[in-house]
Amino acid sequence: MKKAVILFNLGGPDKLENVEPFLFNLFNDPAILNLPTFLRYPLAKLISNRRAPTAKKIYKELGGSSPILKLTIEQSNALEKTLNEKDYKNEYKCFIVMRCWHPRANKVINEVKAYSPEEVILLPLYPQFSAATSGSSIKEWKDVCKKNKYTTKTSTICCYPTNSLFIKSHVTEIKKKIKNLENYKLIFSAHGLPEKNIRKGDPYQWQVEQSVKSIIRDLEIVNLDWILSYQSRVGPLKWIGPSTEDVIIKNSKLGKKIVLVPIAFVSEHSETLVELDIEYKELADKNGCIEYIRIPALGTNPDFINSMSEIVINKEKNKLSENLYPPKNQCPNQFKKCPCL
Repeated sequence: MKKAVILFNLGGPDKLENVEPFLFNLFNDPAILNLPTFLRYPLAKLISNRRAPTAKKIYKELGGSSPILKLTIEQSNALEKTLNEKDYKNEYKCFIVMRCWHPRANKVINEVKAYSPEEVILLPLYPQFSAATSGSSIKEWKDVCKKNKYTTKTSTICCYPTNSLFIKSHVTEIKKKIKNLENYKLIFSAHGLPEKNIRKGDPYQWQVEQSVKSIIRDLEIVNLDWILSYQSRVGPLKWIGPSTEDVIIKNSKLGKKIVLVPIAFVSEHSETLVELDIEYKELADKNGCIEYIRIPALGTNPDFINSMSEIVINKEKNKLSENLYPPKNQCPNQFKKCPCL
């Protein structure tokens, strides 16, 4: 049986002149700005125009473009190879769909149709589900399929926050860096969200917490000094915390070595290569940090690629259970369910 695996990621500008249109696509997403189209469109134009100069400086640090497509292609190739080696009964082909830049869903669907698979499997490269990331990409794909009257059998894998091999891949990368290290603070940094998103039922924060708890358990380090924090806050709304910046400042002043883990990113991009590696390191140095270590994103880590292949092959067995949502008595609102539940 021929199976198409659609890998979703955010995308990034491929040259400096595309920074502003990339930002426009980001802010014109209803999952980011939940407004009627006649209000969202001009507001997205305004925000992208105002933020473009600062964003261009960030991408200049990266050589003038985002590396995320190149790195996602590497992940796609590794996953496709692994799937076809592990499951000889089926034939797999991976396709990449970016939400805010190319390749976009409305073009990739033609490639998928030409491949003519008997099943399409949707797999976001976001380990933890959020309506603003995985949810938005999945919705766009399904909308494009509906518009094109494409009705091939489709399965959705919305997230994998506690998959054993996903957790193992993080544990392996962390252990490489902290071997023989003393007096350090292990900081798990995830992209933040406004608190209102969580109150509306987004499971992202809960799932990030479950990822971190699983990693801490498997590290098996006695009296490990660790914390989960959130980065990339923008705008006037109150965001979930604590902020990674505040945690870095506090622990640098306390004389701790900083070990930073990007827990919600599986590819290197501006939030890791610039925000974590440059901006936050400068912040740590300014506040007296004696050593700053950043754990790499998972990329093509063999355990991570194997985790995704196992999830795809055994997708019916890997559907999430209710324990990835807070018990009702601990949350004032019922959390929304992921598409695969």
